[in-house]
Amino acid sequence: MMTELLLLDIETVPQFPSFAGMDSGWQGLFLEKIAKTVPEDITAEESYRKKAGILAEFGKIICISTAFFYENEDKQLCLKMKSISGNDEVEILRIFTDLCNKMYQHNRGFQFGGHNIKEFDIPYICRRLLINHLPLPEYLQLHDKKPWEVKMFDTLNWWKFGDNKNYISLHLLANVLGIPTSKSDIDGSMVQDVYYKENNLQRIVDYCQRDVVVTANVILRFKNLPLLLEDKISIV
Repeated sequence: MMTELLLLDIETVPQFPSFAGMDSGWQGLFLEKIAKTVPEDITAEESYRKKAGILAEFGKIICISTAFFYENEDKQLCLKMKSISGNDEVEILRIFTDLCNKMYQHNRGFQFGGHNIKEFDIPYICRRLLINHLPLPEYLQLHDKKPWEVKMFDTLNWWKFGDNKNYISLHLLANVLGIPTSKSDIDGSMVQDVYYKENNLQRIVDYCQRDVVVTANVILRFKNLPLLLEDKISIV
């Protein structure tokens, strides 16, 4: 059921504003981590800028936007959103797991929903929980699960239809499905500059929330249900 989904999207940045800001030990570990995936002609600083934020060992979470579907008095599907953001990653993760715990207590069969959450958002959250010495809740203990035991509504996986080599961005998927997207003034590659240089966290939160709404509408299209109108979306 749609009301069993907890939609989410995360925004991450490198732990330091620049490669030079890390001590030499961590610099060496970073270069070792990316050695086989980055062309030799790219500088360490450029590699750090492009890769560190998406690697849980070298990045951190600055925003988790969540949402869930519910039915209003007229039995129409609506979306309620809540974003958790800030400079204190531990606090973000604690609030997020508290929210998930409440949903889990209410319905042990709840599922996470999102775009590419199986390979990015959820593993990233799990790794950052462990790195920050925070407990891994039962519903996130996925390390020994078989693929078919991990139940998530991942719109990227849905679109693959068994074609595991296929990748599609959320933006492209929304466009091919005819889903309107709010024109954003930033994209994922700009998040760390907005965070470290502009110090504008709210701009990042707004961007993250827009992606959650788009994902919600993609799910509705997959289910052949009407798309959400603005008056059916609320932020708490």
